[in-house]
Amino acid sequence: MASSITTVTSAPDPSVFGQAVTFTATVQPEFAGGPTLTGSVEFVVDGVSVTTVPLDTSGQAQYTTSDLEVGLHGVEADYSGDEEYAPSTGADTQEVALANTTTTLSFDPEPSVCGETVTFTAQVTPIPPGAGTPTGLVSFIVSDDGPVLSAPVDVNGQAQVSISNLDVGFHQAAAFYTGDADFDGSNSPLTLHVVNQAPVSVDVSVDPNPSVCGETVTLCVTVAPVSSGVGNPSGSVTFTGPGGLNATVSLDADGTACVTTTVLETGTVTVTYGGDECYASATGTFEVTVNQAASTTTVSVDPNPSVCGQTVTVCATVTAVAPGTGTPTGTIT
Repeated sequence: MASSITTVTSAPDPSVFGQAVTFTATVQPEFAGGPTLTGSVEFVVDGVSVTTVPLDTSGQAQYTTSDLEVGLHGVEADYSGDEEYAPSTGADTQEVALANTTTTLSFDPEPSVCGETVTFTAQVTPIPPGAGTPTGLVSFIVSDDGPVLSAPVDVNGQAQVSISNLDVGFHQAAAFYTGDADFDGSNSPLTLHVVNQAPVSVDVSVDPNPSVCGETVTLCVTVAPVSSGVGNPSGSVTFTGPGGLNATVSLDADGTACVTTTVLETGTVTVTYGGDECYASATGTFEVTVNQAASTTTVSVDPNPSVCGQTVTVCATVTAVAPGTGTPTGTIT
């Protein structure tokens, strides 16, 4: 029985994790000119039989896999022999390196508003020819005001954290993937996230409305978050309106403020909120009606009685009837 010679090669070598590697066993007669080899080749990787492949007409058998772990692997190709040729074995080594990755960072929503919960998502992706799903941790770093948080990579190659205490302004953030047994680490570029002031509603009420001239009128405003935000708005509001109304007061802990006035006239009252560190400025309006106040007129005569030809003084006094106040003007006939 003639002797055979088996050699085994791999390509590519080295490879990276997840990359397909093809092992090629070539079986040749020890001496040329003999019959064509038949039979099969058993491939053994790290001492474990993985498959048996028949020889083709050129005396070769191939096995392709992308399941090799990172490290150095020993590979054998064991030719079974046939009626003419004795068995033989070839050996080789295969080096598998860590696959490279890329990491990108995104935000939802982008931009956000003060107090809104923002989801930071890192996507870790193998760089071809590497393949598979990375595992491990991603650390999220947000500039200056922090925080630094970590989350595991899921089956989709994503890691997520949620942050709700970011200050208004611009924030530079980055995601750092630490790598694992099969994938090399990587980090995203610095990525900008914008936090805007949260919007507010400005609701104005007037009591009483309508009123009469000189009546004491109470004007109140409530400034409330439209969405998100942290607590109630703070700061001050300014009331302006016809008749010379112009008053600035601070909001209380509930986001409300009130003023009273007796100088109001018919028209539009405007309340302007100046905003604070978290909330945006806003304006509210309210239409008011101020009617004429009722009055009473009293007459006095001095002297009374008088005599013919005597000088008599006749006086009229006009006063406002509550709730109207003030001093009437005009003429009396």
